[in-house]
Amino acid sequence: MIWILLAVIAVLVVGGVLFVTSQRKRGGIEIEPPARGTVAAPPRRTEVEAPAEDDSSTAVAEPVVVAPPEPEPVGRRPSFRDRLARARATFAGFLGRTKIDDETWDELEEALIRADLGVGPTTALIDDLKARVKEEGLETGDQLVGALKDEMKARLGGVDRSLRLDEGRTNVWLFVGVNGVGKTTTIGKLGKRMAAEGHRVVMAAGDTFRAAAAEQLGTWAERAGANLVRGAEGGDPSAIIFDAVESAAAKGADLVLADTAGRLHTKSNLMEELKKVRRVADRDPGHVTEVLLVIDATTGQNGLVQARQFTEATEVTGVVLTKLDGSAKGGIVFAIQSDLGIPVKLVGLGETADDLVDFDPDEFVDALFAE
Repeated sequence: MIWILLAVIAVLVVGGVLFVTSQRKRGGIEIEPPARGTVAAPPRRTEVEAPAEDDSSTAVAEPVVVAPPEPEPVGRRPSFRDRLARARATFAGFLGRTKIDDETWDELEEALIRADLGVGPTTALIDDLKARVKEEGLETGDQLVGALKDEMKARLGGVDRSLRLDEGRTNVWLFVGVNGVGKTTTIGKLGKRMAAEGHRVVMAAGDTFRAAAAEQLGTWAERAGANLVRGAEGGDPSAIIFDAVESAAAKGADLVLADTAGRLHTKSNLMEELKKVRRVADRDPGHVTEVLLVIDATTGQNGLVQARQFTEATEVTGVVLTKLDGSAKGGIVFAIQSDLGIPVKLVGLGETADDLVDFDPDEFVDALFAE
């Protein structure tokens, strides 16, 4: 009787296994049996999105809109000291000197070169410092740092760094520079600031060659409460800027911020086109009061070459130095002013709208040597 019962159980077990196996194969999903001591997880279901309907015959590609970062609350102006850590690190070795000797001078010269002051300004600065050390009998490293700061501030002082606005005129501020330095973003940040100060601002999307430049500027214009004038992609930038000037005059706006396409300063045909933009922007009722060259601070001495070429083409009145917080090459400020006599008027110390600030030479120099 027991043997009969065991035989029946065996038949039932074998039959059950065969039934389950056949059901698995019929369902189309092979499930590995779980290892001993584990619980079998249910089979995963892969969600595949249905492809979009092909409407290529009528669809028009939408431009990519590059949204600028959300600005921080107004009033949170960054300090040079907080944002110039990389530039300050360049002088770390020199600041550690306790006395004035040949090694101290070598350390200082190396630091100034690495900070991209340039050979000429560096040599002149050190020569004047040595004369002062001898004349005043300076002996300690701290005394030398104090004298160095005084000399640097003197070299950067005595320059008008204000942004010119003539009352009762349709002022045009033209922004120029090579590709990728941040012209459009600079216009957006400055436009927000000028509008907050009570000026009626019109932004001209004169960069007609970079994809999404007009959309990016439009986003900033909306945030600033400014008007935007734009044209067709690849259109004549001079015509767009002139239309913006006429629109501003008709609306009683006192400031036009004009974007231009980035261009290599070595391309003569592009620089000739920029000369035309400059002439057209100055036609009545337009009145060009600023031509601001935007330079990426991380480019160092190459920025000096750019400044020279753009000045010849457009009569640059000031420099906007972007990304200064991420650069150890802040010495380009001295090189531009000493070689070309062009003042740095604005600097970028971060990503937000409030991080575009007026350049303060005293605060800048103090930040370079802050403990």
